[in-house]
This record gives sequence, structure tokens and C-alpha cells, in this order.
Amino acid sequence: MSMRSYSITLLWSLLASLILIQDDLNGSEWTRDMQSGELDLRSAGSLAFGPEGILFVADSRSAAIHAIATADTTPVAFSKPLKLEALDRQLASMLGVPTEEVMVHDMAVNPISHNIYLSLSRGRGPQAAPVIVMVTPAGKISPLEMTTLQHSTALLPDAPVDKEVGEGRRRSNPRLESITDIAFLDGRVLVAGLVNEEFASTLRAIPFPFKQVSAGTKVEIYHGAHGRFETRSPVRTFVPFSIGDQPHLLAAYTCTPLVQFPVSALQPGAAIVGKTVAELGNRNRPLDMVVYHKDEKTFLLMANSSRGIMKIPAEGIEEASGIQEAVVDGATKGLDYQTIESWQGVDQLDLIDSRHAVLLVRADNGPLHLESRPLP
Repeated sequence: MSMRSYSITLLWSLLASLILIQDDLNGSEWTRDMQSGELDLRSAGSLAFGPEGILFVADSRSAAIHAIATADTTPVAFSKPLKLEALDRQLASMLGVPTEEVMVHDMAVNPISHNIYLSLSRGRGPQAAPVIVMVTPAGKISPLEMTTLQHSTALLPDAPVDKEVGEGRRRSNPRLESITDIAFLDGRVLVAGLVNEEFASTLRAIPFPFKQVSAGTKVEIYHGAHGRFETRSPVRTFVPFSIGDQPHLLAAYTCTPLVQFPVSALQPGAAIVGKTVAELGNRNRPLDMVVYHKDEKTFLLMANSSRGIMKIPAEGIEEASGIQEAVVDGATKGLDYQTIESWQGVDQLDLIDSRHAVLLVRADNGPLHLESRPLP
């Protein structure tokens, strides 16, 4: 190599190094526009992980999605079963409140580190304080420090007003359902919830890093257990799911229709009708749902308030015909499912690796346990 060629090569190497150093100083494409300092978190609900250990937190009180750079990016293999008994008592002791003052709202596993994140309320009612805690697979619990975080926020422009409405048992605050579940998919945060319109049930796809939040997509479904089309009931839990190599959402509602939506249809201001692929029983509220693969097959696993854990084979979803007639007397229709009888009292679940789920379990109204189990 000539001296001139060597000099040019050296110059390009130095420039490349400077660019990499500058990128490190500015942060990655995901965190470069985040601000540092205290996060103003008014509530903590649904959780989801994105790239580089970024945790998305639903803050319904603020009608906002917060993105938090956790810096929890050291890969760790999940190797030993996890069983943390009386988790709620340990959380209460850490927070300095009685056990009944701790409410766990959601759980998400960091796919890089396999650390488990929980969203909590410390206290009850409007004055309850939001808390995020991390639990390692070894069972160590620590709160997420909120004063020195890198973070960014997306504000929803059309959330319901933050006030109590209705009377008696029907009294509620619709703002608390402005965000009912979230997920991250292909550079977008997917959000389900209610807006301040008569056609209230909405899905939206917010590009990340956050720049601007557009109007959501108005959602209508046929609810077989109720025998009618509905626009006001919010999605309770959903998962991204590929159908025919195209991304879709499978969304579960109270009483328990399972509805399919193509992600490509989530356009600002649009109105769509989902395809109801199953009616899984009334007098029930879906709590959480995951997708997993086992023995070369794909399954949904759904936790419920009164119908146990449902294992739903996914191979029939693409060919399923939409339900458009009443399903009476608590009957089921559409996709078949198996109830996992040995999994009682599951409130929340997530995948901790390809073969295990981590569960929040409260059996027989006792203490809340955190444990891993092989996928059924």
C-alpha cells in the first residue's frame, strides 16, 4: 500500500470512529431525542418493551405513553425456575404501606435481560402513587428510579375527561380507560383505549421515537354474547399476531369476544370493523394474553377473571369466518380452546423465554406469588 493510500485509509478509519463516538454521545436512533431528568408519572398501567431495553408505560391519568430508557441491556439467559412467594407483602414492606395498599396493574419481561417489570399503585383512589419495580430472575426486587431517567412522552389528544361520571355502581372515571393495553411492533407503539367521542373504542399506532400523535382508528365489533354491533366497549388485552405473513392484532373484550384487526387498517381518523373469530364465554373479563410456539404449532394463552387460562390453537384463525349472529346462554363459538386446569388464579402472564411463562398468581384470595412455569 502506498503512503497516500495508507493516509486515506487511516483518515476514513478516524472519521468512522468519530461518527461512532458521536452516535454514542448522542444516543441511538431510539433514545437520541429523549430528555434526562425526573419523569412526571401520574399513573402506571400497561407495560411493553421495545428495542434496547426501552420500557413503554401507559399513564392513563395523563393520557400519555412514556418511553423510558432503562439501560437494562445486558443479555442474561434465563436458567433457573423462579418462585417468589408473597410478592405483594414484599412490595408493601419495601414501599412502607400495608399489603392491601399495593395494587399490581401489569407485568412485562425485558427480552434482553429477562428482568421482570411491574407497574403498581401505592395506596388507593385518586391519590395513589404510581411505582415501577424490577424483579430479577433471582428474586431481587428494586424500584425504578424516576428522577434521573432518559425518557420521552406521547400525549393522546382526544382522551376522555378526567372526572367521575354516572351514579352508584355505574360510577366511573372514563379517563382511566383512555389506555387499556399497549404493545410495540415494527417501530410503532400500538395503543387500545377510549376517546372522548360517541364512537369511543379506538386503536392507534404511534410512530416511535415520538414526534406527533394523530387521531386514532375508530373500532367496531360484533359482540355475539350481546347480539349486536358495539363501538363503545374498549379492548381489554391484545397481542400482535401474523396472519398470512401480514401483521394483525388479536383483541379480547369483556364477555369474551376475540377479534381480529389488520395492522395496516390502523390509519388516523379511519373507522374499521373487526372480524370476531371467537366467542369464549360471557360474564368474564380477559386479563392478559401471549402468543407462543410449541411442537411446531402456535398458540394463544389468555388469562381471565372467571374462566381460567385458555389455550387457543392459532392455526384456524386465518380461515375462521366472522361471527355475526347472537351466541346465547353463555355458549361459545368459533375457535376452540382448552382450559389449563392446573393454572388457577393467574392475574398476569408474559413470556420469559421461548419455553417458559412468568405468572402473577393469586390462588384462593391469598398472597400474590411470582413464578415461572413451562408453557403448556
